[in-house]
Amino acid sequence: MMNENGNNDALLDDTEEMIIEPVAGELAGDFTQAPRAPRRDLPQMMRKIPVTLTLEVGSARISLQDLMNIGPDSVVELDALAGEPLVIKVNGTAIGRAEVVVAGENYGLKVIDLDGLNLDMMTS
Repeated sequence: MMNENGNNDALLDDTEEMIIEPVAGELAGDFTQAPRAPRRDLPQMMRKIPVTLTLEVGSARISLQDLMNIGPDSVVELDALAGEPLVIKVNGTAIGRAEVVVAGENYGLKVIDLDGLNLDMMTS
């Protein structure tokens, strides 16, 4: 397309300022001209995500009627044997076994083994 003077270069000079760079997600294609975000060390970032660590003593499957009858002196038998290691869970997923210990004025856990946690994946 030519401007009134027939000069294509002048027309291109006028439109250069109107070029809009594509934003990721707007158009499919090559985004090599758009500035890239700095590369992050994902494992390092993951180390800062808080998780809930719990120690599961055992469980019991009971009826709602039995649950309604539980009171202050009730005893509910669990499926774990006395003295056997307890299950360590992270966000509800079993990752190993541990024993209960006293740590100061609180209970703590002494890890026996870690089966379900890939610690090598977290190192960089």
